[in-house]
Amino acid sequence: MKQYKVGYTTGVFDLFHVGHLNILKRAKEQCDYLIVGVSTDELVREYKNKTPVIAYEQRKEIIEGLKYADKVIPQINREKFVAWEHLLFDVMFVGDDWKGSALFNDLEKKFDQVGVDIVYLPYTEGVSSTIVREKIEL
Repeated sequence: MKQYKVGYTTGVFDLFHVGHLNILKRAKEQCDYLIVGVSTDELVREYKNKTPVIAYEQRKEIIEGLKYADKVIPQINREKFVAWEHLLFDVMFVGDDWKGSALFNDLEKKFDQVGVDIVYLPYTEGVSSTIVREKIEL
């Protein structure tokens, strides 16, 4: 497994669960310094058409409290290349459910030109914030 200096990953991290923990843990195992972008409430409303159960500031605080995150920043848009221009990470970590999507196929080409890798991490089966939300509503 290749070891990177600076890694980057993003997420909503609403209703924090073991799938979130697994992504952060696996990402941190592969880099010295992990930057985590937490989606703002406005961004989530914009692209998912729903409001997170837990407000941004609290979700950010939860991620900051984990030993895997070295720096936590707001994700105010989904422009990963723009984030790289500001943060200059070596690798982006993302769930393997995104592999092959148009968004990440394009991103792979752009990142390839600047020497940034994308590492797809295994999705934790059977758990998601949507599933947790549905269980709560029962």
